[in-house]
Amino acid sequence: MDIQLDPARDDLPLMANTSHILVKHYVLDLDVDFESQVIEGTIVLFLEDGNRFKKQNSSIEEACQSESNKACKFGMPEPCHISVTNARTFSSEMDYNDFAICSKGEKDTPDKDGNHDNQEHASGISSSKYCCDTGNRGSEDFVLVLDCCDLSVLKVEEVDVAAVPGMEKFTRSPKLTVVSEELRNQIVRELVTLPADCWREQLDYYACCSQAPGCGELLFDTDSWSLQIRKTGAQTATDFPHAIRIWYKTKPEGRSVTWTSDQSDRPCVYTVGSPINNRALFPCQEPPVAMSTWQATVRAAASYVVLMSGENFAKPTQLWEGCSSWYYYVTMPMPASTFTIAVGCWTEMKLETCSSNDLATERPLSPSEADFRHVGVCSHMEYPCRFQNASAAAQEIIPYRVFAPVCLKGACQETLLRLIPPCLSAAHSVLGTHPFSRLDVLIVPANFPSLGMASPHIMFLSQSILTGRSHLCGTRLCHEIAHAWFGLAIGARDWTEEWLSEGFATHLEDVFWAAAQQLDPREAREQQELRACLRWRRLQDEMRCSPEEMQVLRPSKDKTGHTSNSGASVIKQGLNPEKIFMQVHYLKGYFLLRFLAKRFGDETYFSFLRKFVHTFHGQLILSQGSGFQGYQLSLSSISVIFQLHLSFSSS
Repeated sequence: MDIQLDPARDDLPLMANTSHILVKHYVLDLDVDFESQVIEGTIVLFLEDGNRFKKQNSSIEEACQSESNKACKFGMPEPCHISVTNARTFSSEMDYNDFAICSKGEKDTPDKDGNHDNQEHASGISSSKYCCDTGNRGSEDFVLVLDCCDLSVLKVEEVDVAAVPGMEKFTRSPKLTVVSEELRNQIVRELVTLPADCWREQLDYYACCSQAPGCGELLFDTDSWSLQIRKTGAQTATDFPHAIRIWYKTKPEGRSVTWTSDQSDRPCVYTVGSPINNRALFPCQEPPVAMSTWQATVRAAASYVVLMSGENFAKPTQLWEGCSSWYYYVTMPMPASTFTIAVGCWTEMKLETCSSNDLATERPLSPSEADFRHVGVCSHMEYPCRFQNASAAAQEIIPYRVFAPVCLKGACQETLLRLIPPCLSAAHSVLGTHPFSRLDVLIVPANFPSLGMASPHIMFLSQSILTGRSHLCGTRLCHEIAHAWFGLAIGARDWTEEWLSEGFATHLEDVFWAAAQQLDPREAREQQELRACLRWRRLQDEMRCSPEEMQVLRPSKDKTGHTSNSGASVIKQGLNPEKIFMQVHYLKGYFLLRFLAKRFGDETYFSFLRKFVHTFHGQLILSQGSGFQGYQLSLSSISVIFQLHLSFSSS
């Protein structure tokens, strides 16, 4: 390991050595046990070594740079040359779908109180006796480092993918007639790079490979924040097994999931997102650059419903009396931090009556909105993309389901169910193609610490939004819908830049909600001015009452997005308990975007946003210092305007 971490700090370590090797696909096979409050099973990782994906990233970046220069130039006055110091901000409402990666850090050492330990395992190596090189320097074995804590890792083995019938089609070299490490790795290399139109075949092969026999146990070790795996004699990432299986189980106290009871006093469990994301749910690569796909089979008692980040509306399959299985998959590469699961005795809610007072759910597409139906080639890595699908581009309201405890049926019917169609339609009218093909909405238990959280294909909402009139429910729903574009389809390469997600979602929630209510321009303006006034007071209060280091939009400054040579990094203030109660990133980002919309006019501003979304969906960005020069120039200028705006507003 080439970084040293101080456990006394509030920074969250990201330990995965993503510069050397990347997880391209996860196959999870899990059992949920509510009696022991444990999720256990296996996860199979399909890997790609660094030499290959660096070439792919280079070509993608060149394509993005070309696209950004053509499509994303924001007409702006010559920027003033002002020294920008102490840019401040906050984030409270826990939309922890944001992607994580940050500046350089140091290696982890065990906590003094023993928390976050991963010492329970069946086979492994002693970290006190073994020091390894995670790259390919020197003569030591290569080590795969995964982000992991609060897990009991039981066994790690190489998967014999060559034993799967039909895999010979992936062996191009006639010389590789004898089953070897080189042959198995070649099969995985070909499998993970199948073209997008072969996604069904690819998922089938992943599933078959995940059931293949093992061909040798691997040495492993765990520490406070990571799982380290090596194979004797494999000195480089290219030589390391490209398909491995990990047997593990979670711990009841693990911080990636919450075991609790719902509003009907029935047991349930769900992922809570930040601050540690999913590393206490399964071993993974947390840095967002490790964008991967996944498929998961989850078994639970037949009375439970399993909801998950997945493109399909899963239905239960009865395995035996009292036990059902649920299967989900995702073909759009996403950071592992966006994976979400919830298991409970949820009931699907459906609107039983219609009222003439309901908000409109359908409307024709106006000619002025046709500009978001772009036809150009996408710049992201290859996957089945909705932006290239004409029927998806025209879909104003994506299919959706609503789940909640049965005791909340009346409240869901009265407010939430009536609002989802107009809010989805409004978002489409502003930004165009919905990035995801479907949506599950879950009313989570009362101990959920936020109003909402968005993930791919699934959204958590607090029961608090169901009370009172429709305004609170509508605005929160619009905020989480906005994250489908900003936070999920377009993610931040560095999690400290939360404003790239939360600032956009906060600004767009007002725009979506006004469109959903079909307000005339004067009413929409008055509503938005009132909300801006309330937010400005909140921002001033937080600036006065919070530590200065918690108010900075880019706490890593010029090192934002930087990592160590291995890819390891830290999230500044990622573990600070005060951070979840702050809204700096929401509000500063909101006021910046509000200023730009007023400065350039709605027509120019939203036309730019639509082109921006089309250019950068499926990718990760930074507000500056990115390889995407067009975007870098735009936001460099924006940051100066932002400073001027704050100065004028406070004077």
